[in-house]
Amino acid sequence: MTSPRSDQWRRHNVGRLLNNAVARFESRILAFMADAGHRECKPCHIQVTRNLDVDGTRLTDLAARAGITKQSMGALVAELETIGLVQRHDDPTDGRARIVSFTPEGLAWLTAFRAAVEAAEDEVRHELGATRYDAFKAGLAIYAGTPPRGI
Repeated sequence: MTSPRSDQWRRHNVGRLLNNAVARFESRILAFMADAGHRECKPCHIQVTRNLDVDGTRLTDLAARAGITKQSMGALVAELETIGLVQRHDDPTDGRARIVSFTPEGLAWLTAFRAAVEAAEDEVRHELGATRYDAFKAGLAIYAGTPPRGI
């Protein structure tokens, strides 16, 4: 039994391990993006691009998907607008809402991002081995409540 004062559980629980894995995975994606000449994004921008539908998404929906406030999402979107990857426009079905969408440059960036994600996944597959990788990905999909696909 560990000491009551031990905080090992804080560093080695599933949540911390998942958080560390996501941080490593996203840093590899950004490294691949930098190698491809795309140095414009920071890790926090992935909160936008991960949740932005190709056809556009309401700002409020982006914030909800990312689990952050509308104000925080608005600030991230503003940074990506300055970079030229996204744009905002009025929602034709609701005059109060704004839709965020990729610019043509943003769609080109998204193609490079997909290649970077695939390269980062290949690294994970190589490090874990195919059998462990498939089980890991399937287990995460089940835990997240999404059916495993492509495994």
